[in-house]
This record gives sequence, C-alpha cells and structure tokens, in this order.
Amino acid sequence: MSLRQFEYALAIAEEGSVTAAAERLHVAQPSVSQQIRGLERELGVQLFARTPTGLVPTVVGRAFLREAQVAVSASRRARATAQAGADDLVGELVVAVQMGFGTRQLPRALSELRRRFPRLEVSVFEEPSAAELDRLCRRGALDFSLMAACERSPSNAHHLGDEELVVVLGEGHPQLAADRVELRELDGEPWVRFDRDSVLDGALLNVLRDNDLAPVTAARVSQTSTAVRWAAHGLGVTLVPASAVPHGHEHLVRPVSPAVSQPVIAVVRREAGPAETALLELLRRQSWSGSEAPSSSEAPPVPAPASFTPVA
Repeated sequence: MSLRQFEYALAIAEEGSVTAAAERLHVAQPSVSQQIRGLERELGVQLFARTPTGLVPTVVGRAFLREAQVAVSASRRARATAQAGADDLVGELVVAVQMGFGTRQLPRALSELRRRFPRLEVSVFEEPSAAELDRLCRRGALDFSLMAACERSPSNAHHLGDEELVVVLGEGHPQLAADRVELRELDGEPWVRFDRDSVLDGALLNVLRDNDLAPVTAARVSQTSTAVRWAAHGLGVTLVPASAVPHGHEHLVRPVSPAVSQPVIAVVRREAGPAETALLELLRRQSWSGSEAPSSSEAPPVPAPASFTPVA
C-alpha cells in the first residue's frame, strides 16, 4: 500500500466517482481505477459500492478511509514541517469540533489563523458522536479538537470557557414574555432533539431529568441550526448552546432557570506544531459565554460539567 493509493481512495470518497477524483487529482482516470483495484486486491476487501448516485464507501471502506486520512494527514504534516519556517507555515491542519460548540468562536479564530498563515490549509469537520470524537482524540488521529468536557476528558485538555445552553421557542410562544424561562414551565412541551449518541441530546435528557420533566420528542435532527429553525416554526422547543443560534433567531432565545452551562475544552495532539499552538491561543482570546477566556499560556484544570454529564 502507498500514500498515493490512500489519496486516490479519499478523493473517490469525497467526489463520488473515479472520473471526478481523477480530474481533481490531475491524473488519468485509468490510473486511479488501477490503483484502487490493486489496493482492494491487496486488502482482500471491497472499499466502494456502486449506487445510482455514484460510488460510496462500504462499511469496511469507511473504517479504512478513517485510517487512510490519518496517514495522509501525518505525511502532509511531516512534509510541511520540513519545508516551512515558523513565519511561513504551510501544510494541513485537521480540526474536529463537537456539534454545536464554539459555533461563533471557532470561525473567528480560524479566520485570524489564516490571515497569520495564508498558506496553511485548514480542514474542519463536525462530529456529532461524543463516543467517536473521544475515540479519535485518544488515538491521536486529530490535530485539534474542540468539544464539551466530560468525565473522560483527557488530562491535558485546555479549558476555554463555558457555553451557556439556552432554550429556543416558537413564534408567539407564551414564555417569550419572560426574561428567563423556568424549565418547569415547559412541562408537556414537545422537544426538537438531536441524535441519540450526541452530547446535546445527553444534555437535554439530563436537564429534563433534573427538573422532573419527561422528554416528549417532536423530531430528531443532526444540526443545531436545523433544531433552531424547526423550533422557531413551532414544531417544538429545543436546547442549544447560545453561540449556535443562527442570526435572525435571537428574539426567540431565552436563558433557562436553573441555569445550564457546559465547560468547553480543546484537545491538541501530542508534540503540537505552531499551527495547533496558534489556534489554541486564538480560541483562548475569544469571548465564551459564562466565563472569561484565560490570559495565561498555561491551561487551567478542566472542571467537570456543572449541570450534566455528556453521554457517549
């Protein structure tokens, strides 16, 4: 197996076809097909299945591609480290963010990072599963991760601040008359919830349980912006980090009582390079709801969640 084969497989997974992957890689289509067939023969498995919408990774293929991405990213990082000086950083930075957290802070920090290092390529993906993000962090598969703190948070995690969780109500909801919503006043309300293995759904379940409320599910969604928009249209109420509320929906947001907040942490790979270090410092300078960003370069201890424990 070679890094070239890994790159070809990753391109096919992203583009959905050999032709599109070859065009993106600026190589001949037969060469890409030949390399993938050779890779599948060597592995003894089928990596892609042909569907009406194009080529999609098989179950085995998805597992392989995760490891291939790690190998390709490590190779690019090593090449960039050898070629670049601290003032002219090149290469790729892979950032994973837990769904709903740092929605306002991360784009600002990344924008400043790109201005500082214009040749740096940043790849960001949102991972809704707490268990999967935890697994990737512990394996060292990610350069930089932004997530909610939990009981399994790594000891070297950096506490950035606390995200306040707020309730989003529908237009005309009677609780909009209040400055702060008592959670018990939402008894019997339907909720727009999140994927079952997500931190946000675990947060909601614990909040409802702590206030002796039963979860009535109106819908499940995978994105905080979708949850907010559906709540705005009256499908049900929802609970999201304050920074995740899309512009134009602020008038439908209320803090809750008892207040609910979640510590947010950054996990940086071992032997972090200048890109990871710079991004960490930029995120520390951001305003985090409920706490001041620390000014010291040393990471403070990571507190346990104040109101709930995210579930895997």
